[in-house]
Amino acid sequence: MTNLSPFHLAIPVDNLSKCRNFYTNTLNLDEGRSSDHWVDYDFFGHQLVIHYKSKTKEDSHTNAVDGKAVPVPHFGVVLDWDVFHQFAEELKSKDIQFIIEPYIRFEGQLGEQATMFFNDPSGNALEFKAFKDKGQLFAK
Repeated sequence: MTNLSPFHLAIPVDNLSKCRNFYTNTLNLDEGRSSDHWVDYDFFGHQLVIHYKSKTKEDSHTNAVDGKAVPVPHFGVVLDWDVFHQFAEELKSKDIQFIIEPYIRFEGQLGEQATMFFNDPSGNALEFKAFKDKGQLFAK
């Protein structure tokens, strides 16, 4: 089923000020409504809300994908191929500490994609990816 409607995602952050700066100035997202406990963002046409939540001690987990340790959980968006590469260059110029540097995953195979992973200041893992052929997004 294809759903062209925007999604809504709410995530916990333990430092609203640092994360607000990150999502506004590092990722260059447009800010929407906000309060002293949460901030709405236009996340590439979707609604992302960062909510303050005190820090907790949780074990991090990864799954192996294409020989890389992919953080679980994570979230992100699928960008257009050229937008992905431009965005990756902008992030590199801002000295983002990547969990997985931008690279081509499954090169030459079904589902070939550009991908990168990094954390926000609260440790939420983000993945951005792009397909040369968007028709392969759900290909088996």
